[in-house]
This record gives sequence, C-alpha cells and structure tokens, in this order.
Amino acid sequence: MDKNTVIPQTPWRFIVFVSRPYFGPALLAVTVVVLAAALGQMTSYFFKLIIDASEAGQSKAVFAYVVLYPVVLLLVQLLYRASGYLGMLWTTRANKYANDVLTSYLLRHSHQYFTDRFAGSLLSKVGNVTSAIDQFVPDFLWTHLTAFVSFVITGLVIFTNDSLSGWLFVLLIVVLLVINRRFARRKRMLSAAASEASTRLRGVIIDILSNITATRQYVRIEYEEGRIKQASTERLISSCKNWSYTELMLFINVLILFVFSFGIFYLLAIRWQSGDLTTGDFVFILALYSQITGTLVFIGRAFNNTARTFGEIEEGLCEIVKPYEIIDRPTAPTLLVESGQIDFNQVSFEFGNNQVFQDFNLSVRPGERIGLVGHSGAGKTTFVSLLLRQHDLRSGTISIDGQDIAAVTQDSLRERVAVVPQEPMLFHRTIHENIAYGNPEASQEQIIEVAKKAQAHDFIVSLPEGYDTLVGERGVKLSGGQKQRVAIARAMLKNAPILILDEATSALDSESEVSIQRALHELMVGKTVIAIAHRLSTLREMDRIIVLDRGKIVEDGSHSELVNQDGIYAKLWSHQAGGFIE
Repeated sequence: MDKNTVIPQTPWRFIVFVSRPYFGPALLAVTVVVLAAALGQMTSYFFKLIIDASEAGQSKAVFAYVVLYPVVLLLVQLLYRASGYLGMLWTTRANKYANDVLTSYLLRHSHQYFTDRFAGSLLSKVGNVTSAIDQFVPDFLWTHLTAFVSFVITGLVIFTNDSLSGWLFVLLIVVLLVINRRFARRKRMLSAAASEASTRLRGVIIDILSNITATRQYVRIEYEEGRIKQASTERLISSCKNWSYTELMLFINVLILFVFSFGIFYLLAIRWQSGDLTTGDFVFILALYSQITGTLVFIGRAFNNTARTFGEIEEGLCEIVKPYEIIDRPTAPTLLVESGQIDFNQVSFEFGNNQVFQDFNLSVRPGERIGLVGHSGAGKTTFVSLLLRQHDLRSGTISIDGQDIAAVTQDSLRERVAVVPQEPMLFHRTIHENIAYGNPEASQEQIIEVAKKAQAHDFIVSLPEGYDTLVGERGVKLSGGQKQRVAIARAMLKNAPILILDEATSALDSESEVSIQRALHELMVGKTVIAIAHRLSTLREMDRIIVLDRGKIVEDGSHSELVNQDGIYAKLWSHQAGGFIE
C-alpha cells in the first residue's frame, strides 16, 4: 500500500474504497441482479395471463403460458447464477484488498500502539472488517437491491390497477423504512457492543494461550477460567440485548404490515367485486404481494444485518485507522551514516506523568563503545527506544552524524541500527529465515558464516532439519541461549554502523558467553555500540560506562575508573563480584 493512501474511516466510504478497483465486476453484478429480480417478480404475470385466458376459453394460450413459465424461471435462475459469479469476483477481491490495506496500515503504527493492545484483539478487528465485507456484498445484491426492484414493480402494478391502494403501498414502505431506520441507530450501537465483547473474549483467550506456561507454573488455571467466564458473560449479555432488539423490530413490522395489507386488499377486493378489476389482475397483485411479504416483515432484519455489518466495520476502522503517532515529515530525507556520532541534546521525555529525561545531554563519539548501567527505571530502555524513534520527544533533539533523527525517515534510521534485544524476537519460520531477516539478500554461505561467529552453527546442524528447522511461535522450540545466538547472528548479518546490545548475553551460560563475547568483539569493530547489561562483566571492555539514575547521568568513565569510585557502579560491581546482586 502506498504510504500516502488515505483509508476512509466510515463504513460506507470504506466499502466503496475497497470496491473501486473492481468496479467492472461490481457494476455487472448490480445490472444482472436488477434484471433477474425484475424478471423474477414479473413471473407472477403468468398467473394473470393463464387465468384471463382460461376465463376466455383460450386453451391454446393457456397451454403456451404454462409451457413458457418454467423457461422464464430457468432464465431467472441463470441470471442469478451469473450474478453469483460476478458477486464472487467482487467480494473476494474487495476482501483481499481490505485485508491488505488494513494490515499494511496497522504495521506502520508506533511501538507504543502495539504495547497498549492485544495482538489477538487487533487480529480480530481486521477479521471483523474483512468478514463484514463478505457479508455486505451478498446482502446488498440479493437482499436490498432485489427488494428494491421488487418493491418498485409491485408498487407500479398496484398503482396501475388502483391508485389509492398504490399510495397505501408507498406509505407502507415509507413507514417501514422510517421506523426501521430509527431502530437501526440503536441496533448499530448494540451490534458494535456485541462485536467489541466478542473481540475482548478472543483477546483474553489468546493472551492466556500465549502465556500457558506461566499459567500452569503458577497454578492459575482456575483464575484464568474465571476471566474467560467473565468475558464470555459480557458477550452473552451483549448478544442477548442485540437479539432481543431484533425481535422487537420484527414484531413491530408484523403489526405495521397487517394494518396496511388489510387496507390494500380491502380496497382491491371492492374493485374486483365491482368488476373494475379482472380476476387475473387480482390474482397477479396477490402473487406479487405474497412474494415481497417476507421481505417486508424482515426488512428490520435486513436493516439489522446491515447495521451489524456497518457496526463491525466501524468498530474495526476506529481502532486500526487511527492517525499515526509518529510520522515522517513530507520531505524527510534518508539518514546517511558515515561515522556514527550520536548526540542527545537537551532531551526531555516523559511517559504520562512520569518524567524520564529532563534536559538530558550525551555525546557518543564515532566508533565508541559505551555501556549503560543503572537500577530498573533509571532510563536505560527508554534511552534505546528514543534512539530508535519509537517515541517522539517533548523537547530537544537526538542526532546521528549531525542529522536530527526526527527529520529523517524512520525506515532509514532503523536500517542503520542493529539491535540484539533482551528477549529474542523470532518468527515461527525456519532458522535460516530468522537469520536472513537481517539481510534477505544474504547467501547460504554468509548465513552459515555469521551463525558460526555467533556460536550457533554447531547446535543448528545437530537439529534434524538443520537450518530448515522451524523454531515454533516466538522460538519456543529453542532454548533461551539458542534463541539469543540466532538473534545475534541476525544482527551480525545486518552489519549496521550502529549496534545496540540490550542484555544480549543474558540468556547464555558462562562458557557460551565467553565465546559470544569474542564474536561480539568482532561485530563491534568499526561500529558505534550502546550496550545495556545488568551483568557488569560484559561491560568491562567498553570504552565508557554511563551510569543512569532517574534519567540523569550520575557517573561517566571506564570500568577501571568507576570501580575505584565510591559510587553506584562500584557498589553494583562489588555485589556482583561477591557472588550476589542487590
């Protein structure tokens, strides 16, 4: 999807938006349905012809009409089958396009957007919108459009035979439309609430299943069952309110239909009795009316279905098509990194009411390796998030080689920074694909080379499928250390000029850590490095160690300099060197 594509946020406009590329099949489907509905409604005219010919004693004409009637019925069905094929082309392609544009838009939201939401809920919202497209097109073609054609033909026939009955029929349609439209407003809200309740239930279940190991280890299955039951009860209540309101709409429609039908047929019966209306015409009108009676009764349900469909689309679009929190400037250039100088200049940032940085300053020289140390909440993770522009600053600037990262494109910034996170982010794909994520153009030889440097090659080839082994969801089939090695290999393959190590060796045993340190030393050559570590032994050879406390730099120096001071770093080192950590 083009980044400049504007996705409409109202249901009707969104449907038109996703249907526009398939205007041809959509227009043909509408045309064929109009023809099929008109011809299908007029098949009742054969009843008039047969009765009038019978009363006139025209047996040949009766025989001809009887034989022709099934031929016309076949033609009607063939037209509907053609509309079904065209409707399929329209629906399936519009569904795919809707899925593509929504997921494309969704993927470009900020880090904070995904942090605040369940992945399962977002998936449900995309599914609700695309499913609603599948529901809307058939409803529009074979319910609303067919009903409209039937109403027009029936009204014209009744008008032709008795104008007063015709006006009563028009009034019936108007009354039903007005009343059901008013009902639809409330129905739309109830449908949206029911859809939201279903989304919440799915989100709760997915959240529990994603953390089933913790649920078992902490013996919280009964507690989680209670959360599921609470969410399912909320969905039950919402669904009952929604359904009950539908039944109320249908009951009122039945009463309205009874009153108007009584009046219309009473007037027509008088005209037939007086001889102003032939038996054939009378039967023709009765047949036409009987064909649309079900539609008239369930016009509320048609409104209900459309209201529910629009409610699901609206609820999904409201959550997905939000304005982006972090956007590139219209003329933003790409970031060019030659040396890797990083400067934080008067940076201020807060989460809600929690002030993290206030007028924060720090310069990292090209090729310098710095370690970030501090207690939890000191600002280390936020420092990295701001450097990756996962949040915008309240004030101040962060620049790389003199270029404000807020002025360049986000993609170009992140292309030039490699990250080895504390929790490896692996896809449910092969090990080969996970490593190649750092450079999709890499050859098999290059992938094996970085795997060896990351001390991952030996365990990979010991697996039955080797590099073609599927790692499972979030890498669940691998141990913590194995996942971390794959993540390090991926970062090596990316070969970005700036490297961030966020507890990169936290999941490794001591022997593996020594091997990985050698690989990281090679990886860090010629790069500007920022390393976060609670295990201070991994930072001993950093050029500088920055100690943060409540968003401020309280110590700055090499390991040997800081360990000889009576400060935070010295105390942390003393605790760890003594065999425990406070």
